Amino acid sequence: MTERQPYELVRRYADFELRRYPAHTVAEMEVAASFDRAGNAAFRHLFNYISGKNTARESLAMTAPVIQSGEEPRKLPSQKVQMTAPVLQSGPLGGDSIGSGETGVSQYTVAFVLPAGMTADTAPVPVDPRIRIRTVAGSTAAVLGFSGGGSRAAFAKRNRELQEAIAGAGMKASGPPRFARFDPPFKPWFLRHNEVVQDVSQSPNPGPEANVRP
Repeated sequence: MTERQPYELVRRYADFELRRYPAHTVAEMEVAASFDRAGNAAFRHLFNYISGKNTARESLAMTAPVIQSGEEPRKLPSQKVQMTAPVLQSGPLGGDSIGSGETGVSQYTVAFVLPAGMTADTAPVPVDPRIRIRTVAGSTAAVLGFSGGGSRAAFAKRNRELQEAIAGAGMKASGPPRFARFDPPFKPWFLRHNEVVQDVSQSPNPGPEANVRP
């Protein structure tokens, strides 16, 4: 994963970064799994999509009337898409202690961020009907990064820290957090980089400079 999702750094706080993400396009699918298994359950299908398991067309025709018409789409050669970090996961974290919240099955959405400049109209059409191509609106988000394993327990701990830091900075969380993994499973766990990303809808208070990292 050589290309990373672009963003504008707005401000560095003591415990997180405030970033502005532009509108971008994702390929995503929903899976029923535990938090720790959801990423692996979706990864192969999404990776197959960007590796050529798609139907490239002159224009994207994914609306329901076209699909329901029964017309055979005109096929062009399959198209490979460069992978962009991170892989995003959203869904419930469950309880903070080991138990049903960690091992129970829930519904999660796992998404690959497509390369900058690719839109829902220009992205190749997935062959797998479970994969959706979607445009995500731009947003301002608080981001807390950490190294190590990306388990449910690790994300839950960092999410608690981020939510407390957001409130302390006078910001208001908007929507659920997203859990970002930047490295492939074969990379040693202690070298991996992960982030909790939380959209915010309220401008931060200026706050004392002591609360801001240089």
